[in-house]
Amino acid sequence: MGLGTLAEQEITIPEKMYRIGDLVRYTPFSRQTIHNYTIMGLISENQRTEGGHRLYDESVFGRLARIMELKKTKTLPQIRKVIKKEEC
Repeated sequence: MGLGTLAEQEITIPEKMYRIGDLVRYTPFSRQTIHNYTIMGLISENQRTEGGHRLYDESVFGRLARIMELKKTKTLPQIRKVIKKEEC
């Protein structure tokens, strides 16, 4: 059995997913803050592990950076409104 040519094969690269611990490691936010932002809807998980751990995709880092920027002048409820408008 030959492997065939590359044109006949598909390669699927899995999306990199991050746990809360990864977000804590790579951002200035605490585990509790990440949890709170998820509950508030400021960021959202993309999946959960079989054990129930939240998993986030790479876009969460941009969202957290945006939240950091907005926190300089706005409260969390105001930030939620801004982010909801930006999503539309």
